[in-house]
Amino acid sequence: MICVGATKAGTSWIHDQLAAHPDCEFRTIKELHYFDTIHDGTANARIDEFKAEKGRLKQKLAGAPVVKQMQLQRRIADLRDWISVLSRRDEDQEVYRRYLTLGREAQQLVGDVTPAYATLPEATLRRMAEVAEDVRFVYLMRDPVARLWSHVRMQARRETADRALYAQAVAARFDRVVRVDPLMEERGDYAGALAKLRASVLPDRLLVMFSEDLMTEAGMARLWDFLGLAPVAADFSHRVHEGWPLAMAPDQRARARRALLPQYEHIAREFPALPDAWRRSMEEVAA
Repeated sequence: MICVGATKAGTSWIHDQLAAHPDCEFRTIKELHYFDTIHDGTANARIDEFKAEKGRLKQKLAGAPVVKQMQLQRRIADLRDWISVLSRRDEDQEVYRRYLTLGREAQQLVGDVTPAYATLPEATLRRMAEVAEDVRFVYLMRDPVARLWSHVRMQARRETADRALYAQAVAARFDRVVRVDPLMEERGDYAGALAKLRASVLPDRLLVMFSEDLMTEAGMARLWDFLGLAPVAADFSHRVHEGWPLAMAPDQRARARRALLPQYEHIAREFPALPDAWRRSMEEVAA
């Protein structure tokens, strides 16, 4: 399985649910960024990031509880192996498959959850669809305004450790995104991503879901069925990579809705049964 986005639409949550499934074998690195790194020629930067993380984790080993040491050692091993893959600086599907399947026993599913893949060109997506005999793609969409606000808050949280400056950092990043990119970043361009995926992936190998529907019993049943996995209980209380809580100001919400209206309208044409949150946002713009 390759989960291709969108950013802040539940991809970390879905990775954690699948990693806990007894029929899945997932490495500890959620976002491998393999195909976009090779496509963009940014291997050196990615390798440096992973090496830095590996160094930090090694420092944490000393004095850590035994259970934590085991978790750290597994992550360090995954980072070491992945750095070796990226160090080839060229696309090699066999090496990529070997990394994903290392440690696999009877499990029937391995996967890569990297939202940035949705920005890749059709030619790359077609090669990804042929990386194994049975490759299934999952694309998640979240209410555009909620997705944007969540992403802005997460990025601002990474920029500042000072809670007093957080609201200011969020506002500055929000203004920058709205002013520069009316589509609220390429990763939030659902219409463009869907067009490329449908041109590159066979219909029965592509599942498109709203994150609002995914995080329900019925939504997870649909995902398990698509992946051919036995249903297991999902942890709907689990939250990942949230920024500090901050309410969106009315003027910010209005600006975001107006700018994102083309996305709402496009998805509404393709998926008439929109989640309630999407409908409310569209109605408020119209009003």
